[in-house]
Amino acid sequence: MLYVDTSVLVALCTHEAKTADVVKWYAACTGELASAVWCVTEFASVMGLKQRTGQLTQAQAQIAWLQFERVCSNDLQLLPIESMTFHKAAVLTMDATTGLRAGDALHLACALAAKAQGIATLDIVLAKNAKRLKLKHVTI
Repeated sequence: MLYVDTSVLVALCTHEAKTADVVKWYAACTGELASAVWCVTEFASVMGLKQRTGQLTQAQAQIAWLQFERVCSNDLQLLPIESMTFHKAAVLTMDATTGLRAGDALHLACALAAKAQGIATLDIVLAKNAKRLKLKHVTI
């Protein structure tokens, strides 16, 4: 199972610098993909931010949301988050040298708890920390 960070899902469903690469990667995926259920809230937050900053119209955000829901329904297993996973994420963020923010630490803790074979992310800090914790980073 490959863990997918929200940054990849946003690039898949909206137009960003890495969208073409993510679309190509996604089309070639044959294995099981998973993400924490947290990605739903995080994706919605990004859609709101993109609207507030003028990067997306409300209609474009709605289309992206519908595409995201299709990905979640068809190709992405949404994993529940246990209390101990939140604790692990907290411990990861307490180490200032990691540079991890709460959401990324939660993704990393979820990937570790799920014993993912790797993590797909566009976030450089998350990728660096995944490698540090012996979790393979999938380059997109």
